[in-house]
Amino acid sequence: MKYIHLLSFAFLGLIWSCSPKAAETVVDTVPESQKPEEVMPDPNTPCTTLRQLKGYIREEVETAFVIYRDQIKLNKNYEKAFPLWEKAYYGAPGANGKVKYHFDDGIAIYKNFYENTDDEALRATYVDSVKSIYNKRAECFGGDDYIAGRLAFDYYYTFKNYVSEDETFDLFKQNIDAKGDSADYFVINPFTKMLYDRILNEQISIEEGQKYANQIFKTIEYGKANCKGSLCEAWDIISEYAPVRLEALEGIDGFYDCTYYGDKYYPQYKADSENCETIELVYRRLLRGGCAEDDPRLIEVKAAKDTKCYVPPPPPGPLKQAFNAYNEGDYRNAVVKFDEFVLKTEDVEKKAKYLLLIAKIYYRDLKNYPQSKKYAMRAAGLKDNWGEPFMLIGKLYASSGPLCGPGRGWDSQIVTWPAIDKWQYAKKIDPSVAEEADKLVRQYWQYMPKKGDIFSRLIEAGSSFRVQCWIQETTTVRTAD
Repeated sequence: MKYIHLLSFAFLGLIWSCSPKAAETVVDTVPESQKPEEVMPDPNTPCTTLRQLKGYIREEVETAFVIYRDQIKLNKNYEKAFPLWEKAYYGAPGANGKVKYHFDDGIAIYKNFYENTDDEALRATYVDSVKSIYNKRAECFGGDDYIAGRLAFDYYYTFKNYVSEDETFDLFKQNIDAKGDSADYFVINPFTKMLYDRILNEQISIEEGQKYANQIFKTIEYGKANCKGSLCEAWDIISEYAPVRLEALEGIDGFYDCTYYGDKYYPQYKADSENCETIELVYRRLLRGGCAEDDPRLIEVKAAKDTKCYVPPPPPGPLKQAFNAYNEGDYRNAVVKFDEFVLKTEDVEKKAKYLLLIAKIYYRDLKNYPQSKKYAMRAAGLKDNWGEPFMLIGKLYASSGPLCGPGRGWDSQIVTWPAIDKWQYAKKIDPSVAEEADKLVRQYWQYMPKKGDIFSRLIEAGSSFRVQCWIQETTTVRTAD
């Protein structure tokens, strides 16, 4: 037994001296805690450590630490590892005073149990156990705010049906509030989604929403500037999702200020200062942000608009009022006035034209994709063989990756299928849009799932597939390769 004790302790020391594991690069997982390192006596933890155990009890606990890890790491045998893990965890929660992997292992065990049962009572018990382990880790080693983020992450992705959204959201906020610009990367995407939903559903105030939206932008900027190694890829993924999701909040009047719109859109004008579409877009955005009349950027863009992009105003009436509102960045009032004009005019061509313009306002400016599609379909119903409304609907679908998924991966990729359907249909009925349709199909083809992705889901290329999210259309399965 003494030989076993010495051997197991030596092996445990070997494990504890391993170098840290690199963090995962995906944003729907969190990095495994650093593997343990050998530490000097007098560990800095209030929890029981191996050094404080005596005789055969210490020997049994040390051996349990070694053997349970073998069962998990080498055999993925969570059932067999569990009683050994319990002996290690409850015997010396402080381990050697520094290592924390046994907390992560316990969480992994309970997650495995959770995923392999349909018993609701058992599942609830496993969720409570996971929470207890996180709390114990915080008690032993501190890092309450990091632990809050980890727990919120697990609640959001794994235990959503067993925890209130308020509790999850508050845990994410704890991490963001405490860490600020250096908030943990894995909280950003799920917190952004919850924040976006709560702002739209008026569950939080505009002021609170503005505070956290601005903090997310700052955190992403800090993370990208200070990341190292594989974490930089994680921040790249985050940058493809969170800012796009928050951009949709531009549709809320007064949500973003002049600084936001100026920093985001003025560079677009500088890069394309001869394009009237760009000039007018930037001008409207600066007005929407409430930029002062003496703002140098607004003065410059307005001068370009007046000299390069002058269009005679329409005669007095709803149409003129609509354009005035639109040109001032008052998009909601513009929609109302354009809709009023559509209802009054008997000219079918004008009805179709301005219904499509309303659809574009909902797409580009108010970021309301379902409403945009609704008006595009109304416009399409007024004219035969008109491809432009279907081109717009395809763009709506293709732009929905961050709305229907995390920005990358399956849920974000499959939106390209119905988008391509719409572009191909537009080209079929209206040859005038063929060039643009072909260009968009080529551009987005690369973003479709690969053969391995559909094979792993038991789906065949060419079969029918129902895309959910707000799109709700049946399409044809295609692969990028």
